[in-house]
Amino acid sequence: MNRELKRISVLVVLMFAVLFGSTSIIQVFQVDNLRTDSRNVRTLYQSYSAQRGSILVAGQPIAQSVPADDVYKFQRTYPNADLYSSVTGYLTLGGEPTGIEGAMNQYLSGTANSQFFDQLGSILTGQKPQGDSVELTLDPVVQQAAYDALGDQQGAVVAIEPSTGKILAMVSKPGFDPNALAVHDGDTAEAAYETLINDPSEPLQNRAIGGNLNPPGSTFKLVMTSAAIESGKFTPDSELPNPGTFTLPGTETEITNSEGADCGGGSTATLATALRLSCNIPFAELGLQLGEDTISKMASAYGFGQELSIPMKVTPSSYPDGLDEAQLAMSSFGQYEDRATPLQMAMVSAGIANKGAVMKPNLIDQILAPDLTVRQDFQPEVFSTPISDNTSATVTQMMVANVENGAASNARMDGISVAGKTGTAQNGGDDPYTLWFTGFAPADNPKVAVAVVVENGEGSVRPDSGIWSPRP
Repeated sequence: MNRELKRISVLVVLMFAVLFGSTSIIQVFQVDNLRTDSRNVRTLYQSYSAQRGSILVAGQPIAQSVPADDVYKFQRTYPNADLYSSVTGYLTLGGEPTGIEGAMNQYLSGTANSQFFDQLGSILTGQKPQGDSVELTLDPVVQQAAYDALGDQQGAVVAIEPSTGKILAMVSKPGFDPNALAVHDGDTAEAAYETLINDPSEPLQNRAIGGNLNPPGSTFKLVMTSAAIESGKFTPDSELPNPGTFTLPGTETEITNSEGADCGGGSTATLATALRLSCNIPFAELGLQLGEDTISKMASAYGFGQELSIPMKVTPSSYPDGLDEAQLAMSSFGQYEDRATPLQMAMVSAGIANKGAVMKPNLIDQILAPDLTVRQDFQPEVFSTPISDNTSATVTQMMVANVENGAASNARMDGISVAGKTGTAQNGGDDPYTLWFTGFAPADNPKVAVAVVVENGEGSVRPDSGIWSPRP
C-alpha cells in the first residue's frame, strides 16, 4: 500500500513539475514570440486602445496615432503616405502589420519587455499607456529626391551612408496609401486590401528589399571585378579575350557585346576597359577563369544569400551554384539565375566606397520613450569585409572612369566626382528590360551610395544588356 502511495505521489510531483515548467516557458521565455505571432489579434486590438508610438523622420511623424471617436480610441494616420509607404507599411484592423509597423510593433504598441516598468507605472498611476516612437535614419531631402527621380517608373531606389550603413532613402514604386488600410471599418479596409493585392503592378511589394527579384545585369560586374582584383591574379591592365561573339561552352548559343560590336575594338580588352565599356564577353571569359567558387565567395561576402533584417526582413539576393561552364559564363555578367535587390547592390557600392568594409544596413536610428528620452540608440556595425583597402581604391578608380568616359557617363555631375556602374538585364521573351545604376559620391570622400532599378525599361537592345541568341 505504501509503495503504491509513493508511486502516485512521485507521479503527481512530476506532473506538477511538468506543468510548472511548461507555464514558465510560455509566460517567460515565449512571451515575445506570442506577442508577435500574427494569430494573436489581442495584441493588435490592444495597440488600438493605447496611443501607439509615432514613426519619425527628422523628428516629424510619417505615421502617428490620433484620438478616434469609436471603440478603438486611436486612429492610425500616415502623413506623406505615398512618399513613405514602402517604409512604414501599414497597420490594419485584424490583420498583420507590415513594414516598420510590423517589424517594430512591440515598441510602437508599448508591449516590449523593455517597456515593462512603463506598463506597470500606467497601471499604478492610472495614466493611459503609450508606445515608444521610432526615429528612422531616412533623410527627408534624399527620400524626396529619390521619389521624384523615379517618377512614374516601376522600380525602387535605395541610398546608404557608406561609413555607417544608415539607410538615407528607400523608395518603391508604385506605392500605396496606407490610410486606406488603417480605417476602422473592416469591410472598407478589406475592400482596399483586395484592390491592392489584385493590382498587377503589385504596389504592396517593397521592391527595394523584396518582391520578384531582378537579375542585376552588368552591375554584377562590380562583384566580378572585386573577385578578380582581390584574388591577386588580375590587375586593371590584365588582358582578357575580346572576340566579336562568344559561343557558350557545350552549346550553340552565342553571346555578344552591345550591338554585336567588339568592346574597345581589339582582340583583347583590359579588365579596366571591360568594366568601363561594360563588355559582356571579357567578363564571361573572366568568370571561366575565376571559377564558380571564387565568384560565389565574393558574392556571399557582399551579402548575396545572407539573411538580413533592417529590421524589416530582406529577401536574400542570390548567386546560383552547381553551374556548368555555359551557366557560369552567363552568370558572370549578371544574367542566368543571378538575382538581386536594390539594397544588395547599394551594399556592394557602399562596401567599395567604405575601403572594403560593408556596414550592416539599418533603418532605425533611435527608439524614443513617450517622454522623448532615448530608450535605445543604434550603433554602426560591420556586416562584412569582402575586399581590402587597396582593392577598394582600385575598383573605385575603375568606376570613376566608367562615369567620366564610359557606359555610365549619364551619371556625371558638375564639380563632383562620381563612381558608378550601369546595368541592363534581360528577362526573357517579350518582358521589358531591367535597368540598373549603382554607385557613390563624392568618389574621393563618399557620403552616399545608391542603387536604382527600373523594372519596366523599354527598347530592344540596351548598351550593356547580356543578349544571347542561337547561332544560325
